[in-house]
Amino acid sequence: MIHVSDILQKKGPKVASVAGTTSVVEAARRMNADHIGSVVVTEGERVVGIFTERDVLNRIVAAGRDPAQTRVADVMTTPVACCRGDTKLDECRRVMREKRIRHLPVVEGGRLVGMISIGDLNAFEAKEQAETIHYLSEYLYGRT
Repeated sequence: MIHVSDILQKKGPKVASVAGTTSVVEAARRMNADHIGSVVVTEGERVVGIFTERDVLNRIVAAGRDPAQTRVADVMTTPVACCRGDTKLDECRRVMREKRIRHLPVVEGGRLVGMISIGDLNAFEAKEQAETIHYLSEYLYGRT
């Protein structure tokens, strides 16, 4: 069975995070610069929230708030659905589907150690399927 740790081994542990005191405009600039859809909001190494593109649209733009004057802590999503390194990918996919979210911080011992996205799950599973197809093709036809 494949676990979150298998994805993190290939992807690496890098996670974009900000403090709750960060302005929304700073967080949005960071997300744009890094080409990501969310940042984890932390206090020290503890996850306290997540700030996503959806939060920008629903809680800033639609609400008419000034992003330069609004702190991330005031508009972040909380509580945050998280997973661990030993969480099975099927469980992550189920949580993402049921909660309608695209990102899961990975927490071990109360510490943020990584992040997986629905894109990571899809890419990992597509690679696994391609390898299976290749193997079966070799088995059936004896060629690559």
